[in-house]
Amino acid sequence: MKNNKKLFKSALKYIPLASQTYSKSYKVHFKNISPYFLKKGNGCYVWDEDNKKYIDFICGLLPIIIGYNCKQINKAIIKQLNKGITFSLPTKIETQLSKVLCKLIPSAEMVRFGKNGSDVTAAAIRLSRAYTKRNNVIFCGYHGWHDWYIGKTKMSIGVPEKIKKLTTSFKYNDINQLEKILKKNPKKYAAIIMEPVYDIEPKSNFLKKVRLLSKKYGCLLIFDEIVTGFRVHLKGAQHYYGVTPDVSCFGKAMANGMPISAIVGKKKIMKNFDKIFFSTTFGGETLSMVAALETIKYLKSKKVINSIKKFSKYLINDINNILKNNKLDHIFILKGVWWRPSFGVRKGINKKYLIALRRNLIINKLLIGNSFNFCFAHTDKKIYKKILFKIKNALKETKSNNNFENLKIYKDGVRS
Repeated sequence: MKNNKKLFKSALKYIPLASQTYSKSYKVHFKNISPYFLKKGNGCYVWDEDNKKYIDFICGLLPIIIGYNCKQINKAIIKQLNKGITFSLPTKIETQLSKVLCKLIPSAEMVRFGKNGSDVTAAAIRLSRAYTKRNNVIFCGYHGWHDWYIGKTKMSIGVPEKIKKLTTSFKYNDINQLEKILKKNPKKYAAIIMEPVYDIEPKSNFLKKVRLLSKKYGCLLIFDEIVTGFRVHLKGAQHYYGVTPDVSCFGKAMANGMPISAIVGKKKIMKNFDKIFFSTTFGGETLSMVAALETIKYLKSKKVINSIKKFSKYLINDINNILKNNKLDHIFILKGVWWRPSFGVRKGINKKYLIALRRNLIINKLLIGNSFNFCFAHTDKKIYKKILFKIKNALKETKSNNNFENLKIYKDGVRS
């Protein structure tokens, strides 16, 4: 950890958290075990500042859908780089990518671009307020760092109380709670914004019922597909689950790591952007757009999402067998959706077992957060064998080692 520690000490002097992203900072990783910095990636492998090699299951917090250093995408980026990056007027690439998205995504009739998820979710909220002439919003899931959402979380410092009062949350799969909120103030809410799926599947036609309620009470239904887009299905979770919202937000896996996001929606709604001020200098930046075009081509031609789905099902089955064969299935379970499963513990089991397992996975050179974030490069047969071997070792080490008793859970993260 010599180089990691040296760089970390230096970074803390100049960068709060020593990171631009909270979920990539030292506060959510293990002191002296997790690497603090990465310097390169290839396929599903990453290398830290001390040249340690890991199989990466964080995948940049989900933007990496194909793998690091994809030659096909790099080639497209380099070709455009020689022409220019950011221009004084729009380029035709914006229209090309917009056409592709409108053909793919059920809710897309018009498109505007941003650089990250928070850009477009905040734009969606402003759009909903302008369109409905209402101020309040109901949400379910995670939607970025802007005041309208973060004001209702534990990290709300700096958000005025008046803004906090404009937002109400509801629990996923609890249609009765949502209807109760809407019934209380039937003409108050501009939008229901939600992740269509996150760590559990919708039950009892939940998404269809949300769609019906949004129409009944005259508020827009916004799907935040920053995470699910280009992962659950090439056409989005909205196609996969058969529910079309009024407006949708996409990002992350859309360009295999290049910074781009999109808000798409029905033409009669999206036309309001002629009046609403949603404007960014780098919204039309060309390298990310050609990367998105090339990523979508790659996802189609290689049938990437189907391959990841098959890989995930095999991995889940094999991990369950490992748990059973090693008599660990009374402690650990695999939970979540197929495209993002995660380890959990059985009811009544100390969560320190889970922390110890994650630590041991990292010691075995599997870089992982709270879940398995997959990319196409993971599906290689040789890599699959290595993944299983490392998981098996980590589980055995967790079972035979009582170090979990000495672990402490901090408010700002988990550290040994």
